[in-house]
Amino acid sequence: MNTPSAPFTELVNLASRLLGAGVVGTNEDTFADAENLLVARPAEFRPHTFGHKGQIMDGWESRRRRGVSAEQPHPTDEDHDWAVVRLGAAGVIRGVVVDTAHFTGNYPESGSVQGASVPGHPSPEAVQAAEWVDLVPRTPLRGDTAHEFEVTNEQRFTHVRLNIWPDGGVARLRVHGEVRPDPRDLDGLTFDLAAQEYGGVAEAASDRYFSSPHNLNAPGRASVMGEGWETRRRRDKANDWVQIALAGGGEVLAAEVDTTHFVANAPGWADLVGYDASQGGNPADGHGWFEILPRTRLQPDTRHRFRLTADRPVTHVRINVYPDGGLARLRLTGRLTEAGRATLALRWFNALPAAEAEAALTEAGLDQAEAAALTAARPLADAAATTAAVAALQPTDGPDGEQSSRRRSAIWRLLGV
Repeated sequence: MNTPSAPFTELVNLASRLLGAGVVGTNEDTFADAENLLVARPAEFRPHTFGHKGQIMDGWESRRRRGVSAEQPHPTDEDHDWAVVRLGAAGVIRGVVVDTAHFTGNYPESGSVQGASVPGHPSPEAVQAAEWVDLVPRTPLRGDTAHEFEVTNEQRFTHVRLNIWPDGGVARLRVHGEVRPDPRDLDGLTFDLAAQEYGGVAEAASDRYFSSPHNLNAPGRASVMGEGWETRRRRDKANDWVQIALAGGGEVLAAEVDTTHFVANAPGWADLVGYDASQGGNPADGHGWFEILPRTRLQPDTRHRFRLTADRPVTHVRINVYPDGGLARLRLTGRLTEAGRATLALRWFNALPAAEAEAALTEAGLDQAEAAALTAARPLADAAATTAAVAALQPTDGPDGEQSSRRRSAIWRLLGV
């Protein structure tokens, strides 16, 4: 069983190819492609496997740097290589793993990681020209080592840039964090409330012996059993479970419990229970859970689909399996409640760079001065704090209340408050 050494590695890998991440640019990858940085499996090494450019390395490797002349044969202290990655899901980055696995005589002397937020679908040139923020300062690196760096910046990022000095190879890059979707993209839609790409997180599990519970809400379908969640064999009379924090408070309309590839080790039964933490409760207390799907017989290697009665909103769902076994995926199709949408929108708005926050507010209907003032008032903790910040905007309203009405309408459109 693999136990993560840093808590942030239990969060979603925002740089996952499954989520849509990709390498959008690099200055140099002669020896090995920068795209290898995002490969999901751990890096491998096969000695004495040579191609036309030397030993084949499972990672990103640049050529050896040289100075400008015979008198200056060495690169300068600032000469470095870089690779830019578009995150599969924009979010707040909590930690980065820079893994130099198998790079022993050719790893970089040092490295750094920067972040940028570039909305829409920007060109590589637009990404390069963006304002970059240091997430991990230039730090010495070691060979054949997974370097784990905690990040404390609360901003939402769409891209990261890995810099290495002066040259060399890095096997893998992982960018763990919390997804912050744009609520405007979800308005009026039903979608998978548990999905990683919208901010769902498998935040607790009874067992993860054979594989991670994070596989349950990963994108796409599992191609093999190892891409699902599987527990050890129970020798007591209890049961296993996974608890998922949804993207936002919502109504779950349908569930899919998928045992694909689990032929001799699927659970015998499963049920779903929900919890509504919107009023301040804590699902870890164990009280307040209610039934969504009663205990139901499961079949091996089968996608089970269930229509549900959405009579109560939920912020968390726990799937219980009896007594143990494995699942490939769990899908929870539903829609956000007004309160759930507002909570999601405030998390997103508080994490935006100031320029993007102001642009979103002016698009919704505030003028530039009002947008700048409200942006400066962040973080807005809840609906009451948002209402108070809007009421404090200048100039104050006249007898007709026209300005207040316009402002309230704009904030409702954007933040649902």
